[in-house]
Amino acid sequence: MKEFFRKNKKNPWFWAFVALIVVFFFLLPLMSLDAGNSGDEDGFQWPYAEQIYNYYATGGKDTTCLQNEDMGMHGGFFDQFTYALTQWFDVDNYSQLRHICNSIFGWICVLFVGLLAYKLGGWRAGVFTIILLFLSPRFLGHSFNNPKDLVYASMMMAGLYYVFSFIKEYPQPKISTSIKLAVFAALAIVSRFAGFLLFAYLVLFLIIYHIIINKKQSLSKSNVKLIGKYALFVIAIGLVTFGLCIALWPYIMSSPIKTMVKIFTGMSHFSVSLRQLFEGTMQWSDYLPWYYTPKYILISIPIAVILGVILFFVFCWRKKEDRFWAFFLFFTFFFPVFWIVFTKANVYGGWRHAMFAYPPMVVAAGWGFDTLVKWVEAKLGIKNEELRMENGDANDGGDGARPVSTKGIIVNVGSVVILLALLIGPIRHIVANHPYEYVYFNELAGGTKKALGQYELDYYYHSTRAASEWVIANAEPKADGSKIRVGTWHTASVNYFFRHDTARFQPTFIRWYEKENSDWDYAIFTVTGISPKYLRSPYFPPKNTVKTIEVDGVPICIILKRQDKTDYLAAQMKNDNTKLDSAIVLYQQALAQDPDNIGALLGIGECYVRTNRPDSALLYLDRYHKIDPEAEMANYMRAYAYVYKQDLKTALDILHGIEEQNPKYAGAYQLAIQLYLQQRDFANAKKQFVKVMDVDRFDDSFVQLWLQYNQMQNIDQNTAYRQLYKSMAKSFEKRGKKEEAARFRELAGIKSK
Repeated sequence: MKEFFRKNKKNPWFWAFVALIVVFFFLLPLMSLDAGNSGDEDGFQWPYAEQIYNYYATGGKDTTCLQNEDMGMHGGFFDQFTYALTQWFDVDNYSQLRHICNSIFGWICVLFVGLLAYKLGGWRAGVFTIILLFLSPRFLGHSFNNPKDLVYASMMMAGLYYVFSFIKEYPQPKISTSIKLAVFAALAIVSRFAGFLLFAYLVLFLIIYHIIINKKQSLSKSNVKLIGKYALFVIAIGLVTFGLCIALWPYIMSSPIKTMVKIFTGMSHFSVSLRQLFEGTMQWSDYLPWYYTPKYILISIPIAVILGVILFFVFCWRKKEDRFWAFFLFFTFFFPVFWIVFTKANVYGGWRHAMFAYPPMVVAAGWGFDTLVKWVEAKLGIKNEELRMENGDANDGGDGARPVSTKGIIVNVGSVVILLALLIGPIRHIVANHPYEYVYFNELAGGTKKALGQYELDYYYHSTRAASEWVIANAEPKADGSKIRVGTWHTASVNYFFRHDTARFQPTFIRWYEKENSDWDYAIFTVTGISPKYLRSPYFPPKNTVKTIEVDGVPICIILKRQDKTDYLAAQMKNDNTKLDSAIVLYQQALAQDPDNIGALLGIGECYVRTNRPDSALLYLDRYHKIDPEAEMANYMRAYAYVYKQDLKTALDILHGIEEQNPKYAGAYQLAIQLYLQQRDFANAKKQFVKVMDVDRFDDSFVQLWLQYNQMQNIDQNTAYRQLYKSMAKSFEKRGKKEEAARFRELAGIKSK
């Protein structure tokens, strides 16, 4: 350490690095105090954190966490650590504590990207890199309250640094480096199972490095001995990592290997499917285009990072001694994204699942900028100032330092100024939009203003904190003194912010398109899940909006105030077939107050359909269609209206439009099949059945339709079932689900391949 300090104490870039790291250490936790809760924290991670804590606190007697299979498969290192702190220190605001701890992991990631960049290019490269990462709005925003992807990315980056160090120490690996690598690898794995990727990196690049160094004597006795030594080191690192994983992960303790295989299999076929706004349309996460992740990265990271990566490819491969490490770095940020694309992984929420690939990318960018500056120095006849500071001899003052030239100062200061100039957009976004830094789109996407209705904005629901606090501060008390009902579909996070005010408020779950059918006084909605065309229309936000939470002037969350409950009363009557006419009267009253009340337009349209008055129904449903052409329930009801008008062609056109917009809207397929069967159009009915199978929406109601379809063709029930199983097998085979395909082939009596 003394030697390290002696070599660097006169290097201004070293001190700049230290100063920035210290500033970031205090700044990140301070910034995290304003953060809202993510969508996963309250509903999933917090309960699991308590379960894990109770497991350890009771010496393994409380096994509740072992039954929580979904969360157990994800690990829970961060959760158990933070919850333990709340118990040890009697912390009430668990949310804020988690966010502070989360920010520390963000800082750890910044530290290790800087250290790796320093190892590759020097302290200047380190400074460039930590500036680029800290001023990456998406990374910064997730540093506050993403205890899964960010923590995993941080531990992966630290582990990657020690993989680099371990290989760099060849042929004399240090035990201290090995231990650090094992610790961070374990923490990465218990944050997300994919942390095992560190071992793949270690083995792969160790082998390549060994071959490069020993290509002329690969079979010598000493070389074989060296291979054996490294094999023992790698095995030892693996065993220590494995032991730490078992100690920190209760879910795998009883049967580690078996459970890990189960986790790997489960994570490889993750079944969750969520609708995502991408390129202006709502798409299911398991049907997203192959370029979803790479494009999302490209349009939501600073342009400066993209330029830095280009410079990395231009300059960092030139020196022979740098090529291996350039490839090492390239592989660590390219391979994860490639793997997501290649395996058609089920991803969502932008590129947060690939966040661990971003820090190595930033290292490459920082190294690229530094190499450009070195090239400029060479062209101007300036010896690299950093090298001179580190490698000067004792005649230069006795500490290895030489004075920096004026020209060198200009180049070095100028490089920082240019870098910050390239980051003006992200800086402005961070300053203007804290704590919603992660809602960032760069110039390639046209900025955040152009992203509304095109891409997901507040997909992690951070803004529900500000919205909840506004309601608490501004809600008008009810005349009868009863509780103020706050409707939202983000109840998990909203409940937390109302936890100290339950005497006045009652949060309740409602969906956006069903809000008029529910009882509420105020409502909180992020723009996530709302029809993109409606978001871009002049009808959004609706007239009863009393507050918007905005990023760059774009609403990411709205607060509604209900003027009266006429539409709600009408919805209650609508549920009773004997009161449909009374419901219509109330809906008309609601529309007289607000002609654009989409819930009332849908409700009155449904009432007219159910009373066989399709023309009256279409008067209102078409108005709804004008406001929001993508409203699936309204379009579905329009199709029903045309069925009542005996215009089956128009009805089918509408239904097929719903299918294209939402391939998993089962009701559209069901009604279309019924209409095709009505016309005895068996060929098109069969196509609909296949579509339903392919989108995993085939349930008992479709089985009954399938039997009807076969009966109409005089096919007996046993044959119908065999044909069904055969079709299901083909569908699963087509989607790469081999186990399910094999099961249905067996049911159909088909021999396995």
